[in-house]
Amino acid sequence: MADFILSCCSTADLSREHFEKRGISFICFHFELDGTPYMDDLGKSIPFDEFYQRMTDGADTKTSQINVEEYCEYFEHFLQEGKDILHLTLSSGISGSVNSARIAQGMLREKYPERNIFIVDSLAASSGYGLLMDKLADLRDEGKSIDEVRKWAEENKKKLQHWFFSTDLTFYVKGGRVSKTAGFIGNVMNICPLLNVNFEGKLIPRQKVRTKKKVIAEIVDRMEQNAENGLDYDGKCYISNSACEEDAKAVAELVEARFPKLNGKVEINSIGTTIGSHTGPGTVALFFWGKERVD
Repeated sequence: MADFILSCCSTADLSREHFEKRGISFICFHFELDGTPYMDDLGKSIPFDEFYQRMTDGADTKTSQINVEEYCEYFEHFLQEGKDILHLTLSSGISGSVNSARIAQGMLREKYPERNIFIVDSLAASSGYGLLMDKLADLRDEGKSIDEVRKWAEENKKKLQHWFFSTDLTFYVKGGRVSKTAGFIGNVMNICPLLNVNFEGKLIPRQKVRTKKKVIAEIVDRMEQNAENGLDYDGKCYISNSACEEDAKAVAELVEARFPKLNGKVEINSIGTTIGSHTGPGTVALFFWGKERVD
């Protein structure tokens, strides 16, 4: 049994069962729905289908990151058990939670000088963040030390490819990420923007694709272009989606057909309430190991 805690935030968008099976601890972000506060607790407080339906019906959403006090309380529980901690945060290109985690780290180091607390900016999001955590759990289970696992994470996190598309720009417009004019034209012309996460962990638009059928084909083409070993890719592949599981399944079927050496079936998860508050329904995200992100 490892002598350290492997930890992340709920924004890694894996199921509770997956976290428990892999022995990965997590701390929850927060969100509000029409002014009522909730924990982003993997769909426990509000099932994902209900959450996205309420967004579609016009509910207002607001998110908040984990504060220093919450991190201190969360970390201290493990420190009191005599455990060291390796915690990966949601990408700093999306959230400032890494800063709160590092402040908590500094405060607790003074109180527990004999313990190690490592904070790593994952530069990842959603189930891509989850795919990184799953790999680190593999390394831990192989007997790697906390220092070895942390070093591997820092050296390889930019090799985690994230590709997204959305078939509904409504909430991108609402959140100010797309102008009203561009959003209107995009929805009328069935434009589905294709985006990825860059080397700084920021979400960047890469291509405008007309029709859902074409963008589904394009996102799998991007995997072929960027995956480790190309069509011989033999790693895991995760997909997350916001209330558009049929679209996610269509991507998964193409991936499984094109990459025969894939490590198991494609795992499909839901985009959680924190990230989903900004994307709204209609987003599909594809994650795999590949070329290091350099732009």
